[in-house]
Amino acid sequence: MIKRRNRRKQTISFDKRLEHAARAAHEAAGTLPEGREREILLTKARQAETARRINGWLASSDLQSPK
Repeated sequence: MIKRRNRRKQTISFDKRLEHAARAAHEAAGTLPEGREREILLTKARQAETARRINGWLASSDLQSPK
């Protein structure tokens, strides 16, 4: 039996999804008191922001292939 991949058409760009994830994590962290859960959310927000920057670099027209 062949398993089929669950393919989903994304309606929102990857950049916008990362932006939304970072904003949501920052907002959720703002409602929590200092502690482990807040630090985890802030870490997720920083990771989403970093992924967004890296994606921007990779998508830029200034990116040159190695020589």
